[in-house]
Amino acid sequence: MTVEYTKNGPTKIAYETFGDPSGEPLLLIMGLDFQMVYWPDDFCRMLVDRGFFVARFDNRDAGLSEHFTSAQQRHPIAALFRRDRTPAYTGEDMVGDGLAVMDALGWKSAHVAGASLGSFLAIATALGHPDRVRSLALLLATPSGMRASLRYIQFGFIAKMGKIKHPDTDEGAIQTLVDISRAQSSPRNPVDLAWAREVAEIAHRRAPRDQSGTQRQLAAVRSYPGLAARRLPVSAPTIIVNGADDPLLRGPAAAKALAKAIPGSTAKIVPGMGHDLPAALWSQLADDIAANAGMSHHS
Repeated sequence: MTVEYTKNGPTKIAYETFGDPSGEPLLLIMGLDFQMVYWPDDFCRMLVDRGFFVARFDNRDAGLSEHFTSAQQRHPIAALFRRDRTPAYTGEDMVGDGLAVMDALGWKSAHVAGASLGSFLAIATALGHPDRVRSLALLLATPSGMRASLRYIQFGFIAKMGKIKHPDTDEGAIQTLVDISRAQSSPRNPVDLAWAREVAEIAHRRAPRDQSGTQRQLAAVRSYPGLAARRLPVSAPTIIVNGADDPLLRGPAAAKALAKAIPGSTAKIVPGMGHDLPAALWSQLADDIAANAGMSHHS
């Protein structure tokens, strides 16, 4: 894949595309901390088979996009609960990064799919820029607004993640990413460890994980206004797809609550899906995204 770069103001954003530019535009927004390579290449190709021209990008503070620094170091869990008075950037800035990729590709509007924290950004894009969003697929999602989403987080899992400790070496950093992928997957569809290692090696080579970036991304999303409303006036056709076995979120309850907030949306709970995109479910997920976008399957 050829990495392209665009800018949102002074901020450099890295992106890649799959498929034919004549396809239906689809922007993929990744979650907290994760690089765009965690949208698996083969899953992106399945979306291409369904008629999409796919773009994925690194959020700021991840991968090959611009990285920032924080004046104050704070544990990511503290960042969940405490508003940062001087965030390095805002949720609006993060939304703008996705729009900058669309602009670079000449897309006036696109279908948008977000995973985990990426689903917050997808909703924020649809609320702030409704003319630019054709349809919305929210994967591994919670009700928007940080306080509302906290109700659905399984904090025991976050504590478990905090115990993953490896030596401060390249191999240790890669193994940490593999362990996170393994922990996020469902026992019914465990992550393919060969893929998890391969993508962890790619991600580490692109940019080693910086935990202060976690804090900054969380602070940005916290700062976004309007996401906590009980009713979110999203006009684009919306599907919410959560895993029945999500170890991080109470997936089924979160999907139902979010569906209640977005009029006309559809919630789907997938058995055997954790807080990840397991290979066994790619075809089904691609079908769901295409159907919600009003596209009939053709490969």
